[in-house]
Amino acid sequence: VSGGYEVFKGQQSPVRVTPAYAFDYFRLDAIPVALQIWIHLAPGRIVSPYFYAGAGGMFYKRKDFAGNFVPDDKYKNSLLIPVGLGLEIFASRKVSIVVEGGYRVVDDKTDNYLFGKNDSWATGKAGVNFFLGSGDGDDNDNDGLTNGEERKLGTLPENPDSDGDGLKDGEEVKRYRTNPLQIDTDSDGLADGDEVLKNRTDPAKSDTDGDGLSDGDEVLKHKTDPLKIDSDGDGLTDGDEITKHRTDPLKVDTDGDGLSDWDEAKTYNTDPTKSDTDGEGLNDSDEIKRYHTNPLKSDTDGGGVNDAVEIQRKTNPLIPKDDVSKETIILERGKTVILEGVNFASGSAVLTKSSEKTLEKAYNALVGNPDIVVEVAGYTDNVGKADANDNLSARRAQSVKSWLVKKGIPANRLTTVGKGMRDPIAPNDTPDGRAQNRRIEFHVMK
Repeated sequence: VSGGYEVFKGQQSPVRVTPAYAFDYFRLDAIPVALQIWIHLAPGRIVSPYFYAGAGGMFYKRKDFAGNFVPDDKYKNSLLIPVGLGLEIFASRKVSIVVEGGYRVVDDKTDNYLFGKNDSWATGKAGVNFFLGSGDGDDNDNDGLTNGEERKLGTLPENPDSDGDGLKDGEEVKRYRTNPLQIDTDSDGLADGDEVLKNRTDPAKSDTDGDGLSDGDEVLKHKTDPLKIDSDGDGLTDGDEITKHRTDPLKVDTDGDGLSDWDEAKTYNTDPTKSDTDGEGLNDSDEIKRYHTNPLKSDTDGGGVNDAVEIQRKTNPLIPKDDVSKETIILERGKTVILEGVNFASGSAVLTKSSEKTLEKAYNALVGNPDIVVEVAGYTDNVGKADANDNLSARRAQSVKSWLVKKGIPANRLTTVGKGMRDPIAPNDTPDGRAQNRRIEFHVMK
């Protein structure tokens, strides 16, 4: 529907003079109203040609050049037929620039002269159109989603980034397949915008590189590369380093022993978090590459002296016979050794003279393995009361510790315990069995 107020001036040539009027033109003050059909030939395009046609009426008053009404001051009416062609160029969805040419047809009496054909005139127009309001086909916030799509999704048609994650709603839905209403779609601890624009990770996948760590943990906690399954290139995935081996995923050699974490974990079975797995004083790399000793065994040759001591005093850690010149016993971590020959006076904790030979062997073994810690355990047979036997066995274990400490072994390397008649190693119904049960054991700690 179109309407307005228009002024028309019709030039008269030659000038006409009548008894009532003398004039060279007529002026019409008109109010045209019409119903028009507009057809756009390229709807939705930035440049859109169109044509239109319609029908309506025009209400007008006619005046001469002197301002006299012709023939009176009452509104006259006429049929109005508007047609035209135009070109609309959209600067945005709300504003367009229009250039248009048209034609208007009215009845023959409009100009006050009857010539047997309708009066008419051509029109030209250039201007700007402003569009008010919006519909489901519009994209008010220019986020790539129409208002109708946003209404269905529950996003905000006036806010291009409904969840405030740094990505437009249209990008989230159509490009990244993320949730435009959730800042962190994959719940990995990183906002979708940061994943796309900063970290280049997949905002729809919590673990982009599949290494067992979430992208958020890699970026914020461990400082590893969320796009690389093995950030330090040592052969172990970042996830295995963190959760399984407890190694540093940013260091090829976590413990700095000269062996990569992969070699320690997969090849040598050593501890990649300890430079000296067996704790004898040599780092794992030196044991493997330089001395060819076993990094999992403090005394590779089992001769009674640990590998570090042998290297220090220039004996061969691979040959047991050069370990000690004195008699000794073999101490291995996690194992038990019975000190055969250690005896006590009947019913007391006083060591017999004959015990010293075995105790000397124990002393030599402790000297040769300076990193080993031992629990000295005392046992009795089943003769007597349990409480008394517990007390007696504890005092006997203490006597052995005291003898060794007096010889020079540090007290913090020896603990004692009294087991009494528990854990027999032979039947108590014979003298020989009871003699075997009255014993001292070394429990070598791991």
